[in-house]
Amino acid sequence: QVQLVDSGGGSVQAGGTLRLSCVVSLSGRYSLVSMGWFRQAPGKEREAVAGIYIGGGLTKYADSVKGRFTISLDNAKATLYLQMNMLKPEDTAMYYCAASPDFGSLLDLDRYRYWGQGTRVTVSS
Repeated sequence: QVQLVDSGGGSVQAGGTLRLSCVVSLSGRYSLVSMGWFRQAPGKEREAVAGIYIGGGLTKYADSVKGRFTISLDNAKATLYLQMNMLKPEDTAMYYCAASPDFGSLLDLDRYRYWGQGTRVTVSS
């Protein structure tokens, strides 16, 4: 069983910062290849934000967050992070961490099999 618990969302003003966390719990014979953050704004489809390969640390970002967001993984703590700086009102969404056992594009939502429950981020202007 793979369990993801994400947290760290909140309400901030534009230009502010937040750090999201996602704790990973594995039981049984599971191996993961990559993890990512995704978001879904009201009335919109879920979209990729950032992804990271667990083994090599390679990362990839959506164009809309490049230079502002940083994804990282602390293997010792089994925790995925998303540092979000210079937040904008258009970053307002429910954010989800996800994990995939397969190789492929880090930002391909369909590859991710395991999902957290989501944490809400609200950015006011």
